[in-house]
Amino acid sequence: MTGLALRSGQEVVDRLQAVSDPAAGLRGPLREAVSRVLDGAAMRAEDARALASSSEDDLPFLCRAAAMLRDRGKGNVVTFSPKVFIPLTMLCRDFCGYCTFRKSPGEADRLYMTPEEVLATARAGDRMGCAEALLTLGERPEQRYAEAKAWLGDRGHRTTLDYVREVSSTILEETGLLPHGNPGTMSRREMAGLRAVNASMGIMLENSSNRLKEPGGPHELAPSKWPAVRLKTLRIAGELKIPFTTGVLIGIGETRMEVVDSLLAIRGLHEEYGHIQEVIVQNFRAKPETAMADHPDAGSSYLLWATAAARLIMGPEVNVQVPPNLNAGDYPVYLLAGINDWGGVSPLTIDYVNPEAPWPGLTELQRQTRAMGMELRPRLTVYPEYVTRKREYLHAELSSRIDSMADSDGYLKGGMERYAGSTS
Repeated sequence: MTGLALRSGQEVVDRLQAVSDPAAGLRGPLREAVSRVLDGAAMRAEDARALASSSEDDLPFLCRAAAMLRDRGKGNVVTFSPKVFIPLTMLCRDFCGYCTFRKSPGEADRLYMTPEEVLATARAGDRMGCAEALLTLGERPEQRYAEAKAWLGDRGHRTTLDYVREVSSTILEETGLLPHGNPGTMSRREMAGLRAVNASMGIMLENSSNRLKEPGGPHELAPSKWPAVRLKTLRIAGELKIPFTTGVLIGIGETRMEVVDSLLAIRGLHEEYGHIQEVIVQNFRAKPETAMADHPDAGSSYLLWATAAARLIMGPEVNVQVPPNLNAGDYPVYLLAGINDWGGVSPLTIDYVNPEAPWPGLTELQRQTRAMGMELRPRLTVYPEYVTRKREYLHAELSSRIDSMADSDGYLKGGMERYAGSTS
């Protein structure tokens, strides 16, 4: 099967659904590797690396194996987190080659959102049935910009992360939402402080290769994106038992082997600590007025491969997500490559990191999910298994709040009926 990325969406679906025995179409070490995984074994590192040299002809069989593995661990339920996106500050000390989120003080409409602005957005989302307040922000802007340091100091804060803790506490006290912090790299002290007011947290690994921080690479001028500091943050989160989201960003100049190695690094930390609740497979989309504006987008065939690889490497239990708004034309097909989650989807706010990519309406998301034979269910920012079985990962000050929002299976109370007629 060649030219998968060039086919129409429905033809890709038909071709992937036509595979019944994934091992039958594979040969040599790859066939043996997939057979072992489907027999219940974890994928060995050497087998995972064989994925990097798989061909386009192998892809439908890898996708089918990944989907079977997903079914084994997650059944036919696909989740999403109804959220409001709160861009607390777009100031950032880093310069990534593909980012339009960051702003300098002279470019930004405001240095930081005020507590009143945060609360107004959170309350509006609360009224619309959201359950998560996603706090996204630039990396430690006070270390680069005197204006940021002064703004914080005027309000009694030394660092941006101190301010994140304040607004997280306010959201908890004044709304029915659970904060999920995505503030970048963090120290143990900072993360421990945020844990009491953030039900979950996250940081994208993006890639574990040091090559991408070399001169001319996308992370050359973004020291917080360097693998060592990202992996350290992931490890500290595990030591503190924080339900954590991470993932890979594909299409920024990495090799397939580097994607595999990144997924193996994530899996290794999860095997040690059990805290990686979600792995995002995010595809690069070029944006104007960035250093990578002329860089080609990650293609659908490559994204299918990376998604299947993530499921085969991570196994049946970890939640795997592909963002639907970054793949508006064909997002249902990734259900056939092993995902079981659409991530945070907002009925209210845009994706400020990818403002050109609107979320699908919840009614449409449900329709497309059902068309693939699966059931869409809203979840909390903490995944159901952490609510029902992995209780040690819930902070004592948040556990009763989480329980009050969850149904008996750990999903968000009220299900999709909460959003009936609210948005298409």
